[in-house]
Amino acid sequence: MNPRYGPDEKGLICGYLFAPGQPGQPIGPDQALVWLTGSDQASRGEFVWLHFSLADAAAEPWLRENLDLRDEFFEALHQGSRSTRLEDVQDQLLAVINDVAYEFSFDPSQIATLWLNVDRRLLVSARLHPLRSIDRLRQAVRQGEQFASPVALLTHLLNDQADVLARIVRDAAVKVDDIEDGLLHDRVRHTRRELGQLRRVLVRLQRLLAPEPAALFRLLRQPPRWIAQDDLEELRQSTEEFSLVIRDAAALQERIKLLQEEMAALVDERTSQTLFTLTMVTVLALPINITTGFFGMNVGGMPLSDSPHGFAITVTVVTVCTLIAAWIAFRRKD
Repeated sequence: MNPRYGPDEKGLICGYLFAPGQPGQPIGPDQALVWLTGSDQASRGEFVWLHFSLADAAAEPWLRENLDLRDEFFEALHQGSRSTRLEDVQDQLLAVINDVAYEFSFDPSQIATLWLNVDRRLLVSARLHPLRSIDRLRQAVRQGEQFASPVALLTHLLNDQADVLARIVRDAAVKVDDIEDGLLHDRVRHTRRELGQLRRVLVRLQRLLAPEPAALFRLLRQPPRWIAQDDLEELRQSTEEFSLVIRDAAALQERIKLLQEEMAALVDERTSQTLFTLTMVTVLALPINITTGFFGMNVGGMPLSDSPHGFAITVTVVTVCTLIAAWIAFRRKD
């Protein structure tokens, strides 16, 4: 089977047969079944990787009918997106890995799930949507990279996922830098929405992509017997590197939170300035309003009504009162 894009009639996107010291060779589903019925694959150190698209309705029935996969694997397929976990299920590894879509654009909806079932001679992966990390793993296999065991493939996938997350964090940090520069130039209106979106994406990535500590600790402490010690050590290192990326994402979240608080303070300050301006206008207009209110009453005995300088006197009194009110107001402001 030649490497191709898109699933075949059984939902298989790609399949590879790995032998010690050799790159993976493409293999079809029927060939994989013939190979799995053999009796000496494990002794030769060979294993198979089959990658399926669950968007094809034929994929799950074919997996149930032809492969010896644990019930927990099929149960996980219908549980929806959950936090990343890696656990031992009856001497097989069940991995639920959340990854970003291939064309990721900082949208929380572009996070999807990849399910894996791993034993000593078979790794089965399945997904609904194209994902970036698994595509990088496929590319590495196509380029001739060698893998000694299914756990090595899983470790490579976790490392690719950590690299993808690190790139997302770097891109987010660049966006935050631009927003921070805009904040210094009083461009707040659009940056508040962008910061909120970035923070939501990072929070969801951290919640979904971070491996569950309890399940991972149990696996590293009591791994299946068939996992080699070197593979176990590589798996431990990959999880530690992934934890560093998660901490970087958490630090960037705190930085975004501080910027949001600073923006909120800036908005409050602008609101206060606006209210102060309105208050000043009201205070300065108060003497005029009071004077016009008094002189607008149609009653007898209005002062200065017979004086030829009445208007000038009234204007002078109003002006003096306005200046006094302005002096008191701005004095309190200072």
